[in-house]
Amino acid sequence: MKEKKVANTSVTLSIIMQPQDANMAGNVHGGVIMKHIDDAAGMVALRHAGRNVVTASIDRLDFHNPAFIGTLLTFKACLNMVGKTSMEIGVRVEAENPVSGKTSHVASAYLTFVALGEDQRPTPVPPLKLETEVENRRNREATDRHKVRLSEKTKEKLCQKDETKC
Repeated sequence: MKEKKVANTSVTLSIIMQPQDANMAGNVHGGVIMKHIDDAAGMVALRHAGRNVVTASIDRLDFHNPAFIGTLLTFKACLNMVGKTSMEIGVRVEAENPVSGKTSHVASAYLTFVALGEDQRPTPVPPLKLETEVENRRNREATDRHKVRLSEKTKEKLCQKDETKC
C-alpha cells in the first residue's frame, strides 16, 4: 500500500448552527457538536483508508466554550497516527460570529476509526507520511495515547475475567 500524506486526507467542515441545534437559551447541544465531530473524523478516515470505516472510540472530547444559534462552526479534522487497521483523527471545533468575525475554540476531540474489509472485519490501511514538525509532534502524542488505550483495554479484559482484579 502506498503511504498517504496528512494534507491529502484532512477535512474542514463548516456549518451554521440553526434553532434545531440548540436548547431554549440558544446554546448548541453538545450532542450536535459530537455528531459533526464524528462526521468530519469519519470522512478523514474514509479518505485515508479508501474503504468503509467505523468509529472504534472517542478517546477524549473536551468542550472549552459554548456555541450559539447563528454561529458558524468549523470542524478541522486530520490524521494524527495510523496503525495496522486503525487511525487516530484529531478534530478542533471553532465558532465564528459571522457578523463580528470573532472566533472561539469550542471543542477538541480524538477519535479512533477502524477500516473494514468486505467481510466487515478490520483490514489494513495505508501508512501515513509525516511531513512537518507539527505532524510529527501530533504523531508522537497520538502514539502515547494509543499506549494508554491499550493498557486500559488490557485492564478491562482482566476485570471481565476476574472482578477482584479491578
